[in-house]
Amino acid sequence: MTHPTPVPGARSAAPSAAERAYQHLKRAILEQVYPGGLLVSEGEVAEATGVSRTPVREALLRLEAEGLVKLYPKRGALIRPVSAREIADVVEARRLVELHAAEQVWPRRAAIRGDLARWLDEMRRAHAAGDVTALMAADRAFHATVVEAAGNEILAELYHRLRDRQLRMGEASFRLSPGWAEVALTEHAGQLAALDGDDPRAWLDAVGAHIDNAATVLRTLR
Repeated sequence: MTHPTPVPGARSAAPSAAERAYQHLKRAILEQVYPGGLLVSEGEVAEATGVSRTPVREALLRLEAEGLVKLYPKRGALIRPVSAREIADVVEARRLVELHAAEQVWPRRAAIRGDLARWLDEMRRAHAAGDVTALMAADRAFHATVVEAAGNEILAELYHRLRDRQLRMGEASFRLSPGWAEVALTEHAGQLAALDGDDPRAWLDAVGAHIDNAATVLRTLR
């Protein structure tokens, strides 16, 4: 395979000021640095990111369109709390997609077993290091591996659209619910054990029970 010859002196484009502000804000929201219910001002964000207020305003407009903040003129942006309805909607969508995917991958489960084991190991390392963000990312990758392996690109795309909501909710559950990380690790190990067995119902039950238990934890945090 041939590769394009680099242009002498060419550099990759640096992110714009608005993009830097957007990435800073989104990461802070998803990682619960800016918790739901907090009111942040354009000035605060501008100072934190080293940009002017105009790109901060652009970033906040993008986040408002994504449903993560609500803008109040001359006051700032309210970080939208996760609502009971949002939790219910995400759980319902996860059950529909993940259980269908789990059923579809059962006949070729050997193909994903190694990837799932590696993501579980990554979850364990992140938990041991106290890195909640890495733990949540590995947790989500574990589930996404099953969805993607099912082979339905439309459902996989739908699942990926839930990414931000899942990350935000997952961060909250791992940070605010003592012991949930250990339970989640145990349940993921149980899913792997079921995948190694010969009973597809045990596999589906393990997947469904984990989603339901995660939903229960989320509801107690509200």
